[in-house]
Amino acid sequence: MSPAASGSPTPDVVVIGAGMIGAACAYYAARAGFAVTVLDSGPVAGGTSGAGEGNLLVSDKEPGPELDLAMRSQELWRTLAAEDDGAFGTFGASFEYEAKGGLVVAFTAADFEALQGFAATQLASGVVAEHVPGDHLAEYEPYIAPGLAGGFWYPQDAQVMPALATARLLKASGARLRLGSAVTGLSVSSGGAVRGVRTTSGEIPARFVVNAAGFGASAIAAMAGSTLPVQPRRGFVLVTEPLPAMVRHKVYSAAYVADVSSSDAALQSSAVVEGTPSGPVLIGASRERVGLDRTPSYEALGRLAAQGAELFPFLADVKVQRYYCGFRPYLPDHLPAIGPDATVSGLFHACGHEGAGIGLAPATGELIAALLAEAEPAVAAEPFNPARFTHSGDVTDGHREDAQ
Repeated sequence: MSPAASGSPTPDVVVIGAGMIGAACAYYAARAGFAVTVLDSGPVAGGTSGAGEGNLLVSDKEPGPELDLAMRSQELWRTLAAEDDGAFGTFGASFEYEAKGGLVVAFTAADFEALQGFAATQLASGVVAEHVPGDHLAEYEPYIAPGLAGGFWYPQDAQVMPALATARLLKASGARLRLGSAVTGLSVSSGGAVRGVRTTSGEIPARFVVNAAGFGASAIAAMAGSTLPVQPRRGFVLVTEPLPAMVRHKVYSAAYVADVSSSDAALQSSAVVEGTPSGPVLIGASRERVGLDRTPSYEALGRLAAQGAELFPFLADVKVQRYYCGFRPYLPDHLPAIGPDATVSGLFHACGHEGAGIGLAPATGELIAALLAEAEPAVAAEPFNPARFTHSGDVTDGHREDAQ
């Protein structure tokens, strides 16, 4: 791997956020020839990326811009995973890339009919979705509950270990890391062009700034006088004791697709079960908008345990070792904001991917790099334009401060 050297003290691009999206933006910007600095108030993958399952999914996305972004990302993930990484062998081996596919199942005939219609709409967009009759599901998952109505097999679905993938991609980018540096403001010229970022550890001049701050991206946008209504959407995941390989693929109920596209603020949960290379089984997924409250929700945890055991009955007798909590960066139209700020020239946003950020990261980074270089992007940029949320006026004062 040979991205451009980007450890220059004066970067071309400052990326705010050392999560998966920020790492991908840094990697592809460096490959496009930019010197990059990545800064974060916490550690690498210390936010949403470190609390995710590492899903690389096409199975849960309806035809449209997000699916286009996901399909491109799948291509890029496969390319990344196959590249040589020295002592680790392939790059993918260093972050546990598994092209293991996904199985989406329906408990009832009505759910299966809806799932069948959904899969039919995806086929024209290049998604591979193969019908699996209920009495054949055990051929894919021997321990799955009997009596299910049917399902669809999605061989393009994959998984990575998200914290490892973030760290490895950041290292491969060659970007300079500045951790423990919180953003306090943007430096903006009187003409409305970004000049850098002010942080708690000093100012970093730059030609471009990329806001990849996850659920904190709305505060960064506000510094530019822009509006990005990113909200945290809390989720819990259960982690079992280590087990033999009893769950072969990512397996989830058809209800998960509806939960992903819902705007309901109340608690929603649907069974998502997958094994890991180290043995524990991960059981999700819950969604609710409760701000940044990390208080354990025993209702959510109980639902996940019950729904996981409904899908795989053997889990009823398995110990849960721990759970973890994370916050998905949610935008109300369920599309990420990727592209230039409507107010400040040179400021770009890459945020609001909700629970799909790991899967969508490579195509997001590639798109940001193309926009920085004024090149033709591989995926249409307009549907993700952050200006769709902006209602504020122009910047005229040369500086924008964090409201905090």
